[in-house]
Amino acid sequence: MRIGISIASSYAVSDVRDGARWMIERAKAAADAGLDSLFYGDHHVTQSPYYQNSPILARALAEWHNAPAGALYLLPFRHPVLLAEEIATLATIMPNRFIMQCAIGYGDREFAAFGINPKHRPSRFEECLEIMRRLWAGETVSHQGRWQIQQARISPTPPEPVEVWIAASAKPAIERAARLGDGWLAAPGLSPAEAEESLAYYRECCARHGRKVGVTAIRRDIYVGADAANAAAVGGAVVAAGYRGFPIDATIVGDVESVAAAFRGYAEMGYSDVIVRNLVTDQAQALASIARLAQVKKLLG
Repeated sequence: MRIGISIASSYAVSDVRDGARWMIERAKAAADAGLDSLFYGDHHVTQSPYYQNSPILARALAEWHNAPAGALYLLPFRHPVLLAEEIATLATIMPNRFIMQCAIGYGDREFAAFGINPKHRPSRFEECLEIMRRLWAGETVSHQGRWQIQQARISPTPPEPVEVWIAASAKPAIERAARLGDGWLAAPGLSPAEAEESLAYYRECCARHGRKVGVTAIRRDIYVGADAANAAAVGGAVVAAGYRGFPIDATIVGDVESVAAAFRGYAEMGYSDVIVRNLVTDQAQALASIARLAQVKKLLG
């Protein structure tokens, strides 16, 4: 099993430079731990500071190592020509492949801010992805639909194909991931039983569409403690307070051995990647948890 990280983008800070600095420090800690992939998320018009993914990723790559990296993009909000150019440029900075995680988005406030009808989310998503793939392949693209595009061609194009993981939880979205994606990213709030059921449905959809099962990744919000007592005192307290409304067993809190055992359980289900995110907000504790993932990786072999 591969272990990647999705670094939180939202920070309640009085000095906005602190949040950006913490994101870069976490990327360096993840590189030092030898993690297998690096990602940032995507939201807009938030009430507290939320750092946008493309510029943060570009800066973080200076601290990252020779492993894949990328970001999650909510495609209905993104103009496909501009995003294709941004990702192609980011791909030229990287020594390894770019992974685009993508989703259709949610939240009326975000769609209202962009002047987008939320009922158009699926069609905007699929059109955006199709247009970007054609542009990355070097085609000259004209398109009449949710976007009106005439004779668009980009340069540079990515030095190797962009890998596309589609984040999905509802059955129609999982089917879309099987039909269009190179991989599927399971939702962070799934219990283990729901994660196993959803993975079986993704595999069923791949078979229905005659497609090979791609990357099967799941995000887990975690805290790796120095020992069981530290894990319970730090991470356990966050979970007990009702973390994000998630089921308790959707999160992973424990010492190195118990976290490795939990990850091994997802590997046995058939997941190829677990993408972690820090449960705790304190920077020192978050960095320590990331560092301990090096030991988790060693136990997993």
